[in-house]
Parts: sequence; structure tokens; C-alpha cells
Amino acid sequence: QVQLVESGGGSVQAGGSLRLSCAASGYTYSHRCMGWFRQAPGKDREGVASIDTGGGSTVYADSVKGRFTISQDNAKNTLYLQMNSLKPEDTAMYFCAAEDRPDYCRAVQYGYWGRGTQVTVSS
Repeated sequence: QVQLVESGGGSVQAGGSLRLSCAASGYTYSHRCMGWFRQAPGKDREGVASIDTGGGSTVYADSVKGRFTISQDNAKNTLYLQMNSLKPEDTAMYFCAAEDRPDYCRAVQYGYWGRGTQVTVSS
């Protein structure tokens, strides 16, 4: 049973930084990709960043390029999202996700999800 637990959310002023963490437990070494998603009230969930757990390649949404960095610590089974230069429009619930199947990774269809951590950015 895979479990993903996010932490690190909070309230910050515009221009500030936060680092989100996602601790993975259970059968984690089959994960081929992991990612961060976010959902603001009244909006659809959107992908923020993803990482190929084998090769380390990353993909970012245009809205966060140059500001957010996704990384992984395999020894700790932990995924991170460093968020800098935060904007009020970054306010959302942030979710960590993982997937084992390469074709589902390419389709951005993740099978494992955490419960989320709230990020609030004030102007």
C-alpha cells in the first residue's frame, strides 16, 4: 500500500518562499514518475511539476517556470517542491502524486495521491 503525505504548506506574503515535502511509504520503488498538482477553489486541478524518478528529467507548468523547482531524495523516499517568488495566484491546495506505469506517466494520469497541503499567498 503506497501512502503519500504532504507537508510544508502555510501562509506567506507575495515574493516569499515555501518548500513542500511529500513523504512516500510502502511499495515506492516502482514509481516511474512523481508530480505536484494544485487546485484552487472553483478551479480545475492543474499540474505544477513532474519528475521522471529514473532519469531525473523534469517538466513544469509555464506559470511556475523559473520560480518552482521539483526534486527528489531517493534515500529518504521524499519529493520536494521549492517555491520561490510566490504570487497570490499560487494560492491553492497542493497535492503530491505518483505513478508506476510509464504510459500513464506520459498521459499525466497518476494512480497514487496524497491528501494535500494548503498554500496561501497574500498580496
